[in-house]
Order: sequence, then structure tokens, then C-alpha cells
Amino acid sequence: MTRPALPFEPVLRRVGAAADRIGVEAYAVGGAVRDALLGRATTDLDVVAVGPGAGVALAEATARDVGARAPAVYPAFGTAAVTVPRPALERFLGGAEDVPERLVIEFVGARRESYRADSRKPIVEDGTLAEDLARRDFTVNALASSLNGDRFGEVVDPFGGLGDLEAGRLKTPLDPAETFADDPLRMFRAARFASQLGFEVVPEAVSAMEAQAGRVEILSQERVTDELSKLLASPSPSTGLGLLYRTGLLERVLPELTRLAGVEEVGGRAHKDNFWHTLEVVDNLVHLQRAVGVGERADGYDLWLRWAALLHDVGKYVTKRYERGAGWTFHGHEDVGPREIIPAVFRRLKLPLGDPLDFVQTVVRLHHRPAALVDEDVTDSAVRRLLMDAGDDVDDLMLLVRADVTSKNARRVRRYLAGFDRVERRFAEVEERDRMRNWQPPVDGDEMQERLGLGEGVAVGMLKAWVREAVLDGEVPNEHDAAWAYVLARKDEAVRRGALFDDALRTLSGPERAATGAVKEALFWDDLPADDDAARAHVAAIKAAALAARRAG
Repeated sequence: MTRPALPFEPVLRRVGAAADRIGVEAYAVGGAVRDALLGRATTDLDVVAVGPGAGVALAEATARDVGARAPAVYPAFGTAAVTVPRPALERFLGGAEDVPERLVIEFVGARRESYRADSRKPIVEDGTLAEDLARRDFTVNALASSLNGDRFGEVVDPFGGLGDLEAGRLKTPLDPAETFADDPLRMFRAARFASQLGFEVVPEAVSAMEAQAGRVEILSQERVTDELSKLLASPSPSTGLGLLYRTGLLERVLPELTRLAGVEEVGGRAHKDNFWHTLEVVDNLVHLQRAVGVGERADGYDLWLRWAALLHDVGKYVTKRYERGAGWTFHGHEDVGPREIIPAVFRRLKLPLGDPLDFVQTVVRLHHRPAALVDEDVTDSAVRRLLMDAGDDVDDLMLLVRADVTSKNARRVRRYLAGFDRVERRFAEVEERDRMRNWQPPVDGDEMQERLGLGEGVAVGMLKAWVREAVLDGEVPNEHDAAWAYVLARKDEAVRRGALFDDALRTLSGPERAATGAVKEALFWDDLPADDDAARAHVAAIKAAALAARRAG
């Protein structure tokens, strides 16, 4: 008789004792049993109690027995959750290592479900254990392990899940067309489990996924996005992503990625398939992260870096060009992607728009920059700029850059990676000498306004930009007194240019204001004539050129 070593067994024995006392059958089900049989760690504890109202009743009895607070009860679903605090866990688990801060046990009564075609919300009724297991997504998750008395740990397997577990097979308990039609999220779970467990989805289930792909329209975006994140957090994201692509599901949720698929050829010159390249980059990143200590399931910014890898080339679709002599180019894709496409993806997938989005945009925008620094004669100025622009994200950036090397030419791969080793050594040298990471210029705008008597405006903006560039270029030491001397030397020119900008702005009205940015850029960085009239003529020419370009566009 198969009896897996269930996780948190002393706690689950308390659940079983409570079940015996109130006279109900209780079983650990789903992921806890599957992972115990596979030898995988888990804190995913779901308990099914057989009988009307048994789930809530067992949760209440368990909470009393383990010294937890009263369970959180969800009457509409017949479910309850007991949170076992760490002090209680330490008492039950003795000297076990890695005791979590809390353990949540989910309780539910055995039930059967039926669905309407236009909704994924089931009609739920009390049921038997077999009926409860039949409604689960895959046979390897339709395993139950008894928690009662002498039967503790005994596995109930009505659908052949043990054999499928042994074979590494993902198969539905019922007809896959019915299983996926009832809850289309199960198709995304198939892809996720394939990536997490390394299992193969059986052909009939794959065919059902293709046939039922349109059903994803009834799913909430949050549920789909959660599955995509779990898939990306897995040891082999390309396995599940490839399955979603082949079954037509990925195109429905992430078309920005699937439109990268395919190869075009002109005159015998073809570009690589950027979709499959992307999946290879994601897997490469997983291996690199594992080498630096990221665990079996990535989370936090390790996971956001995988999102960055997944989206790093989405700008290539809109920037792809064939240039005679040069071949296929994707100029500017590293700018278009993070500026236009990635924010739209985050909004549609309901991913967070704060720091995680900023992080993904930053590393994608910068992912070509390190390649420009591999030459031996690269300047300290270029190194300083990348360190400053990347800040604390520079180490993650370099992981992404290394993962992006997918050439099949081993010699070329070695050359690229050796070049990135040199870049990282230069980072260390410049960082130690100049302290550029998360750098801010030694003189800020507040000091300029206070000591120079200038109001907030273009002149102060120019001085801030100029001193920043002067330090980065090595013209001015990265220290306050030298930077302040530079500001004093450039103050009058900044004031003059600020006045020229104000004059130009007064001449712009209506549609002509579209030239404001070009005028400002010219006044910040162009070599202006010393004569004011000649300088105004130069600004007028910039304005005219910008407006002409806009009309032509």
C-alpha cells in the first residue's frame, strides 16, 4: 500500500485526530499528495472532508486542536482556512529546520460540480470523494491520502494518477474536452505543470486544448496572469510556453510575443525566429539564476527578470527592416519595446505598474548597451554611463545579456561571454574608483537655485545636464568643489540660453508648439553662435526644420 511521507505530518495527524473525533472522513488531496510522492517540498495543504458541512466543521475542530484562531469561513463555497502560527508549528515539528512563519490549511467538503457553457462558475453540490476527485484537473492531482486513524497516509487513486505520476504524464480524470470546457484555466495549468514537473501532456489533452482555446475568453485576466507568472517561475518555462503557442492559447493572451514567430527571407538572407529565440533566452536565464542561488521557484525581482527576458525582443516586430547590403535589421527595438509595448502588456495583463514595470523597462532598454563595451579600448565614460543608468539593476542586466547569447556557434558564444567578463571587470574597476552606481551629480538643482539666485527653469535644467555630462565624460572630477567651479563657469551661458528659449517659446502658438522639444534640445546641446541675433536665427532654423518634418510625417 502506497503511503507517502506527507508534508507537515505531525500537523496533518492532528487534523486526522480531529476528523476521527467528529466522525468524518478526511483526506489530504491535490498538490500535497502529488509533491509528497515526487519528493518535492510544498506548503500547499488542501483537505477534503466527506459529508454535508464537513469541511467547515473539521476546520473549526482542527483550529481548536492546534491552538490556532477560529478559521476563516467562506459559507458560499463551503470552504474554510486555518492558519497555524509558527509557535504552534515549532511545537508540533520539534527541531525541524525552515519552519515557516505560518501554515495555511484549506478545508472543503467533498463536492461535485456542473458548469454552464457561458461561465466558468460552477454549480456546486455535496458529493462523494470520488466525485470530488473527478472534478480535478489532472489525474496526478486527483490523488487523496487518508488522514484518519490507522489509514493515515493510505492513497486513494480512482483515476490511475499513480501510474501517470510514475510515467511523467499529464492526463485528465475525465474526457479532456469536458475538463477544459468546464474550467479553461486548466489548459494554462497543463502548460504550467509541464514546465514545473517536466511532465508530458498526453496527445488527446493537447488536441482538446487546441479545440477549446476560444474558451479562455471567459476567464478573468488575473487568473490567467497568475498562471503565466507561475509558469515563468518554473525550472523550464519554454516547455509550457511552447505548448501554449502550439495550441493557439498564447496568441490569445500574449500576441506581442507570438507575432515574433516565423522567419522571412529576402535574396537568400533570413533572420532568426525571434519567438523561439526568446524562449531559449528565458531558459538560459533560468540556468544562470540557478547558478547564483535562485531556488526552484523564482519570485520577487528574480521573477520580474524572467518577465523582462520574455518581453526583451517584442519591439522587433515593429522595427524589422530589410536593408540592401546590411540584411535584416531591428534598429531601435530596445527602445520601442519598453517605451510603447511593454507598458501596454503590463496594463492588459494587470501586472503591477510601479517598480516592477520600471525594472522590466530598464533592463530591456539597456540590454544592448553592454555589448558595446566589450572592446578593450572602451572609455571609462561609457562604463560610467551604463553603471549610472542601470544603478542597482546592473547585475540583473548582465544576467539577461548573457542569457541573450543563443548562437549555435560555440566559438562565438565563448567570445561573447568572454567579452561580458571583461565588461564586468571594468564595472568593478570604475565602480571602486568613481562610485557611479546609483550616482547623482555632486551639485544638484536646489543648490544652484539657492546660491546662484536662479528660479526653477530651463537655465537650471541646462546646468544640471551639463555638469552631469562633464563628470561622466571625465572632464570634471566627481567631487563637489570641482563640479561647483564648472557650474560657475557655465552659469552665464545657461542664463543666456534660457532667455533665448523663453523668447522662442513666446513665438510658438497652436500647432507650432510641436517644435518646443526640438528647440529645447538645440539650446541644451548645440554649439550656438556667441552673437544673440545669430543664435536666434539658429533657433528659428531648428524650429522651421522641426515643423517641416512634422508636416512631412
